[in-house]
Amino acid sequence: MANIKSARKRARQAEKTRKHNMGLRSRMRTQIKNVVKACDAGDKSAAQAAYKDAVPVIDTMVSKGIVKKNKAARHKSRLGKRVKALAV
Repeated sequence: MANIKSARKRARQAEKTRKHNMGLRSRMRTQIKNVVKACDAGDKSAAQAAYKDAVPVIDTMVSKGIVKKNKAARHKSRLGKRVKALAV
C-alpha cells in the first residue's frame, strides 16, 4: 500500500477511474451483444437498429480511450458484415 499522501490519493483516483471505465466497457459489450442476438434471431430490422445504436457507443469508447481505434474498427466491421448477411 502507498505510504505517501499523494500516492494514496492517486490509488483512490485510479480505483474510481477503473470502476467508471468498467461501466463504459460493459455498455459497449452490451450493445455488441444486442446486435449479435438480433442477427442470430434473423430479425433484419432489429439488427439494423441495434447496429445503428452500437456504432456511436463504440466510437465514444475510442474517444474516451477505453478501447483502441483498431479494435473498434474490427468490431464495427464484423457486426456490419453480420447485419448485411441478413439482407441477402
